[in-house]
Amino acid sequence: MDIDIFGQAVNDYFDKQYSEDIIVHSSIAEDDVIPIPYLFRSYDEMPLIEQKALQLCKGKTLDVGSGAGSHSLWLQENGIDVTALDISKGCRTLSRKRMIKSTLTTHILDHKDTYDTLLILMNGTGIFEEISKVDSYLQHIKKLLRPNGQILIDGSDIKYMFETDDGGYWIDIHNAYYGEVTMGMSYKGQRSKDFKWLYLDFDTLSLYAKKNELNCELILEGEHYDYLARLTVA
Repeated sequence: MDIDIFGQAVNDYFDKQYSEDIIVHSSIAEDDVIPIPYLFRSYDEMPLIEQKALQLCKGKTLDVGSGAGSHSLWLQENGIDVTALDISKGCRTLSRKRMIKSTLTTHILDHKDTYDTLLILMNGTGIFEEISKVDSYLQHIKKLLRPNGQILIDGSDIKYMFETDDGGYWIDIHNAYYGEVTMGMSYKGQRSKDFKWLYLDFDTLSLYAKKNELNCELILEGEHYDYLARLTVA
């Protein structure tokens, strides 16, 4: 069984056992850090993309990959019927500690309820894993929408990471898409299994949305090649 790095870390922080941050290992960059206190940020501390997404949530809402539960908690406090969904059992435990009323531990592809809003943040396109799976993910989450429902998802275009000194781009032709990344996490001497994560640029998301009979609207662009999009049934 894989180690629940994320779940352990956020519960340690909540239980006042915080002593170090999560280390992120990536196939395209040097090791980076996820500061655990940041996962408990308030609405005022959130980036504009997250604030805008929360403002747009309506009706019965599913917070996909809810993590530490900060988005779900804000929605619940503001009268939204929200369910926090995460594959991490530790994250569900934390969500209950934070008094989030509705929580689920499952993979989004195994979930079958319907919602007015699907909220998929923190580089939400990452859950698609790789470019070859975008169609199957979109087809599934499309089935989770009620009539007039919406998917609010953020993403990042990491093409800038491949820019060369002459202004061109170096792209590995052996990869199907430059935004496919293999990642892993370490915490307190333990390391997770590697997993796939997809950074999807807006134009490519739009192409796949159209292919799967979804409208794709650009809601907001961030300060560092990131964006918020809204998908609705075409």
